[in-house]
Amino acid sequence: MKVTDHLKNAKGKTLFSIEILPPLKGQSIKSIFEGIDPLMEFKPSFIDVTYHREEYLYKKKPDGSLLKKSIKKRPGTVGICAALMNKYQVDTVPHIICGGFSKEETENALIDLNFLGIENVLALRGDSIKNEASFIPEPDGNFYATDLVNQIAKMNRGEYLEHELENAVHTNFCIGVAGYPEKHFEAPNLKSDLKFLKEKVDSGAEYIVTQMFFDNKKFFQFVEKCKEAGINVPIIPGIKPITARKQTTVLPRIFHIDLPEELQDAIDHCKEDKLVKEIGIEWAIAQSQELLKAGVPCLHFYTMGTSEVTRRIASKVY
Repeated sequence: MKVTDHLKNAKGKTLFSIEILPPLKGQSIKSIFEGIDPLMEFKPSFIDVTYHREEYLYKKKPDGSLLKKSIKKRPGTVGICAALMNKYQVDTVPHIICGGFSKEETENALIDLNFLGIENVLALRGDSIKNEASFIPEPDGNFYATDLVNQIAKMNRGEYLEHELENAVHTNFCIGVAGYPEKHFEAPNLKSDLKFLKEKVDSGAEYIVTQMFFDNKKFFQFVEKCKEAGINVPIIPGIKPITARKQTTVLPRIFHIDLPEELQDAIDHCKEDKLVKEIGIEWAIAQSQELLKAGVPCLHFYTMGTSEVTRRIASKVY
């Protein structure tokens, strides 16, 4: 079932969904199941599975030249989605990114997903790799998430890269995209960021999942500004509790978000990480309860591969 159908069928009830990471290369899917099993009592309507593009390691050869070696740390998004659907009978949302894929490779991945009966995708540009100063697409790849949304939407209309294909099957993907309550770090301002978000929606995106945030006011303001910009698709808030002190510097640096002073002050008074985790859980519970009261369509939890914290929060909210 499509994410948008889940939201419609809920008839105003706030759904529960989670996002997981594929296991590191060489590990089994058992760790995925162990992280999901304790959360199934909350009946997640869908499970997002992230995709991590390959990176490159340069090794110096005896002659002094450099050998470029490809490294993929977290493979298996498509296979994991199929395994989760089979084991839990739950809908999955694989992340599809621009980085590391040509348009043809993207098309082939979408064909595989369609064969598996997966009806949802989250279309993202993806981050630049570590040795790139800014994002660089693959040759003949999609540069922006809007380009990726356009490609998926065309396949939904039966338009493939090979225009001469006869009787090409129309895919049936529900397309989600990312939204940034505190704006994407590359956008000069929120107004500009909303313009690009509207382009993604106008191109075929049917719902939005937000980047994590810790101040609900910023989410509510973001939703209002989306409406003012003519963006009328469902907007799902993304929730990530803080569980360790180092995250108070890592998360703002990586995700370009702010922490409320009240939250930071509470964490600063903690002498050890187990106390920080308790503060983070309490904050996320209060955040979730306020969002639930406001009637958001779904609470989407970034589990980061573990279930204990998300389970504690969900047990107080649902």
